[in-house]
Amino acid sequence: MSDLQAQFEAAVASSKALPERPDNATLLQLYALYKQASEGDVQGRRPGFTDMVGRAKYDAWAAIRGTAASDAMQQYVALVDQLGNR
Repeated sequence: MSDLQAQFEAAVASSKALPERPDNATLLQLYALYKQASEGDVQGRRPGFTDMVGRAKYDAWAAIRGTAASDAMQQYVALVDQLGNR
């Protein structure tokens, strides 16, 4: 396992124990970065207007389409570190 992969997995674990809950925009950013790092570009159709949460998640993930998995991992780790040091 690469060093970056280990850092990413540690950041995923520590994101569940942050000192305070991030705002919704930050949660969406964490979600999008995690999905991009673990699955790649968003697939499938955008959820309908009645699924506001699913639509917001899809849009956040689609906004970073084309980002390399390693870049997404680095950004995720940096964001979790920043949130943990508040």
